[in-house]
Amino acid sequence: MLLEELRQQVCDANRMLPAAGLVTWTSGNVSGRDPSTGYVVIKPSGVRYEAMTPADMVVLDLDGRVVEGPLAPSVDAPTHLVVYRHREDVGGMVHTHSPYATAFAALGKPIPVYLTAIADEFGCPIPVGDYAQIGEEEIGQEILRSIGPSPSILMKNHGVFAIGPSAMAAVKAAVMTEDVARTVHYALQLGQPDEIPAEEVARAHRRYVEQYGQR
Repeated sequence: MLLEELRQQVCDANRMLPAAGLVTWTSGNVSGRDPSTGYVVIKPSGVRYEAMTPADMVVLDLDGRVVEGPLAPSVDAPTHLVVYRHREDVGGMVHTHSPYATAFAALGKPIPVYLTAIADEFGCPIPVGDYAQIGEEEIGQEILRSIGPSPSILMKNHGVFAIGPSAMAAVKAAVMTEDVARTVHYALQLGQPDEIPAEEVARAHRRYVEQYGQR
């Protein structure tokens, strides 16, 4: 079986989505890219998360051809693949319809840097991409156009897409997107929060990237 370790990582990352409250039933997906072959491992379409195994993951080439796997790939595979083809730094990608973040997406509203958690994790506002049709490459093209330096983007009337150097890093970005969206939603019920100044956002993000965690 090709890419057994990456299949396991992608399967584990997919299973984290319902555990974190980011998806319901079979919606959403995670993929990961193998840097040596360029192949992409992605969740199969319409399979319940609790039933998935690493062997169910689908291996694709960057043109969308199935290299290995018994099941059809996620219908969002074209979105993932267009991002991988144009962003060599991306090794993992996630799509969710997590409720608080998707509420901002439904309104076409970005999430400003109202919280130090946004400054630390994202280093910029969480942007919104324009509405794009589902099914082919339009969503991926709009992600590339609009995501900027952020690790996640809200796609108008749709949901959340997050990227990272690995599948698990992308899942973290998706988790944090929902977490800050929930807090910002609560804050907006109480009043109008102040945005953190850009220079402080840059300082906080740099400190987080350089100092947070074990070295």
